[in-house]
Amino acid sequence: MNEVAQLYWDKYWGDAEKPTAVSAWAFGDTPDELAQLVSEGKKTATCSGHVFYEMENESLPTTNEYSIILDEQEHPVAIIKTVEVLLVPMNEVTEEFAIAEGDGSYENWKSIHERYFKSELLKFGLEFSEDMLLVCERFTLIDVKAKRKGFC
Repeated sequence: MNEVAQLYWDKYWGDAEKPTAVSAWAFGDTPDELAQLVSEGKKTATCSGHVFYEMENESLPTTNEYSIILDEQEHPVAIIKTVEVLLVPMNEVTEEFAIAEGDGSYENWKSIHERYFKSELLKFGLEFSEDMLLVCERFTLIDVKAKRKGFC
């Protein structure tokens, strides 16, 4: 976690006991747009390819973990808390989940994610499959005051 994100996290909790499970990260290939959707409450879910966790030997997210959402310049925009994590084949993602991701419609979600996953998988010499396993997360918005608090 960068220094600005750590400062935001510390200031948000103040003297209260802080949760220990926290990370700071930016969304995919349009971090500013997606962070804005989170801060507006329009994006309450996200997904990623399970294969990327395996290749990077990274632990899967779990419920009750906190994340500081960063913009393109790695400035904090919001704090979220993961409330649900499911493993779902891409072709079984529901329309409701796709809309919760902030993409407007299932068709738009599918197009965006198929393009993104094809691009990312190609970097590893892997091919896209419509039944690729996704890590689907739902989260709640905890705080969106990063810019107003002078952290950016």
